[in-house]
Amino acid sequence: MEREHPAADAMPSRVAEMPTWLISRAYAHSHRLLTEGFAAAGVRGYHYRLLAALEEFGPASQAALGRRTSIDRSDVVAALNDLAARGLVERAPDPDDRRRNVITITPAGTEQLRTLDEVLAGVQEKLLAPLSPSDRTELIRLLTRLLEQDAR
Repeated sequence: MEREHPAADAMPSRVAEMPTWLISRAYAHSHRLLTEGFAAAGVRGYHYRLLAALEEFGPASQAALGRRTSIDRSDVVAALNDLAARGLVERAPDPDDRRRNVITITPAGTEQLRTLDEVLAGVQEKLLAPLSPSDRTELIRLLTRLLEQDAR
């Protein structure tokens, strides 16, 4: 019996059916969509995460923002420098500790965040287009459950 010749780019089924492989592929696809969406808006994911944290939780130190957004300290500084240059955040000395700065989102930063929320909604729609609303809800529930297990 002769074997069928698979496509040149066919993935071995033992790999293609693994959740780790599928999650990695889904991550790569979603990351590409997100990077492209933010790049078209002239920002990066770090910018969005920092603005979202400031808008939701209020003024914070650079160190607190790094912890809250899971962004490395040196990357936080560079991203905040960029946001400050665009007038989207302001730095001010911390009244309790003059050695550190407190970062605050500006009205322009809040407006930019609203624009980026729309970009992000479009990315989510592109990513999840093949899924029904109930499938989307179930996917989010299952991914959250996987991540909650990791946090323990």
